[in-house]
Amino acid sequence: MIARPLLASLTALAAGVAALGYATDGFRVVTAEGARRLAVAESPRPLPDVELEDQDGRPFRLDDYRGRPLLVGFFYTRCPTVCTQVSDAFHRLRAALPSAGDGAPVVLSITFDPAADTIGAIRDYGRAFGADGSTWRFARPRDSATRDALLATFGIVVIPDTFGGFDHNAAIHVVDRQGRLARIYDLDEADAAKRAMRDMR
Repeated sequence: MIARPLLASLTALAAGVAALGYATDGFRVVTAEGARRLAVAESPRPLPDVELEDQDGRPFRLDDYRGRPLLVGFFYTRCPTVCTQVSDAFHRLRAALPSAGDGAPVVLSITFDPAADTIGAIRDYGRAFGADGSTWRFARPRDSATRDALLATFGIVVIPDTFGGFDHNAAIHVVDRQGRLARIYDLDEADAAKRAMRDMR
């Protein structure tokens, strides 16, 4: 007969293993971020039908890019660290991808802080990184509902910090020609993102 303390320990261990298996998608990932990326790769997410405005004040919809691969990143202009890394990675990617033709990839950087990031602010920020407004466009949501829909679809977590800024996750998001979020890569996986863009037919 198994002693009661041992049985309780085995039961607790089994419950812990089951919970870990659930949280790691069958032990295939070890973080929530990894789970997000795996879920997107296995089941691409359609983008919300929302309207944005770019650094020149021009309105556009994400659906306008259907038929073209799209790289998407999120930022806010007052960010002193990770947003610069995202924009640096996008600058290198834009330079490495073809820019001619109707099906050429487009890079899109979207602020999640439209209250502070005016059209002028995102225009100046984009120019600092060499964005041309065509092959690399900086944009802002026009309202909070649009912002929230984008953050939910892309899985961006934004938390106010103690300095008036935000803590947030950052990645390279690849949208396929069907207008679906299809892959998510770390900032140091730019080569993999570039291959994914080139492989999209």
